[in-house]
Amino acid sequence: MTELTNTPKVTLGVVGVSRDCFPASLTKKRLGILMDELRKAGVAAHKCSVVIESEKDSLLACAELMDAGCNAAVIYLGNFGPEGPTTIFAQRFGGPVMVCAAAEENKAVLASERGDALCGMLNCSYNLGLRTMPAYIPQMPVGLPGELVSKIADFESIARVILGIANLKIFAFGPRPHDFLACNAPIRPFYDLGIEVMENSELDMVQLYRKAGEKKSEISRVVNEMKKELGDGCAYPDLLPKLAQFEVAMVDFMEENLGASQYGVFANKCWPAFESAFGFVPCYVNSRLAGRGIPAACEVDMYGALSEYMVQLASSVPATLLDINNSVPSDVLPKQPDLKGAALEDLFMGFHCGNTCSDCMKNCSMKYQVIMNRLMEDGKEADITRGTLEGQLKPGPITMFRLQSTSDCQLRSYIADGAILDVDPCSFGGIGVVAIPGFARFYRHVLIGKQFPHHAAFGFKKVGRLLFEAVKMLGIDDIGVPLPSTVMYEGENPFELYR
Repeated sequence: MTELTNTPKVTLGVVGVSRDCFPASLTKKRLGILMDELRKAGVAAHKCSVVIESEKDSLLACAELMDAGCNAAVIYLGNFGPEGPTTIFAQRFGGPVMVCAAAEENKAVLASERGDALCGMLNCSYNLGLRTMPAYIPQMPVGLPGELVSKIADFESIARVILGIANLKIFAFGPRPHDFLACNAPIRPFYDLGIEVMENSELDMVQLYRKAGEKKSEISRVVNEMKKELGDGCAYPDLLPKLAQFEVAMVDFMEENLGASQYGVFANKCWPAFESAFGFVPCYVNSRLAGRGIPAACEVDMYGALSEYMVQLASSVPATLLDINNSVPSDVLPKQPDLKGAALEDLFMGFHCGNTCSDCMKNCSMKYQVIMNRLMEDGKEADITRGTLEGQLKPGPITMFRLQSTSDCQLRSYIADGAILDVDPCSFGGIGVVAIPGFARFYRHVLIGKQFPHHAAFGFKKVGRLLFEAVKMLGIDDIGVPLPSTVMYEGENPFELYR
């Protein structure tokens, strides 16, 4: 798998806190054991030498972690902890923060070395609320060191999402096609999240492409990479220099225009004018960009690009953007299919023209876009509609996700875990059969009911619980998830459950 660039590296710092009526030695001892358990699990973290007991300690701890290059912090209540200094540290640190606490080890400590951190977590959370300071508090925040390790590892992924968004720039090229306004939405919420937006015209893209044609050696290098990646699946070797030139143009543009941001994603106009101007479809290049950690969303879907990037950050593997596309006829499935906990009505096909990277495909080859070929070339031998990466999506666990703004600039999201089945979808494009337990009701009452567009980001790991926490830390409360049959969605007709 290609190394993911364009992705923040999380450097964790762990700081212990101690209330003055408890011995600081108790926190120091428990913190030492926690750090040992983190090392055993391969979770790298800097142990802060300062145990926070006072406001001055908060400043010293911040300075030490910043000097150590830490961009995310774990606050560990080795005992009750001082809620004021603790939350001052959280507020001034500047990066994402997690709070967890020590459980009592055994009955021997209860006589005189009890830490009471179960109690301290309550005061800490109350004070975080007073400061309107978001922090990640796991489902079970109080535990023994060995129990907290996996939660801290989860926080590393959650922090990666937060850091990536805080330093992100979205590059858009072109207005949306008239028939596909559904993915268009206000850009104000991007700025609310701290994301920069740079919109450009399709003429800018044409100029960039022409300029990149001068970089013969870079184009040649990319052509060779493409040949190696596609192997026998390269039906159009004559097209590779054009595709490589476009890739060079996009990468150079991003590197030259990040400005104050560190990471970038694309949301580009990809039809119908693109094909006539460039002589190919950009899908395969988009797939390669996604494979190296630079999502390039179709149809100027800026929220799709952001969603794809968030899934990538949570999973640390390339993600893709797919249409929630079509129903699955029963004769596509084997006689006794394993639907991974879903019912037949919960199945759908995730499809796009060919933007999913090869690492996320079971099989793939470069082809042409059938629908565009009918529209632009009257179904004749493909020319300008060549350049898709098509095949069956890689079977296995997935998370489907989208973050979207409403027309009145309110952010909402949905998250669902499921699987791509190892079933031949019997169709064209980059496509796979998706199974999400409870999807039929979820589709009606969340996707349709809350007016989400047709694009969804797909990650090739189950990271729903991590994304849920990251979205909450961003201050977004409207998060739709599939509900069990015993729980009704808002507005769901109760009589439908008894038909």
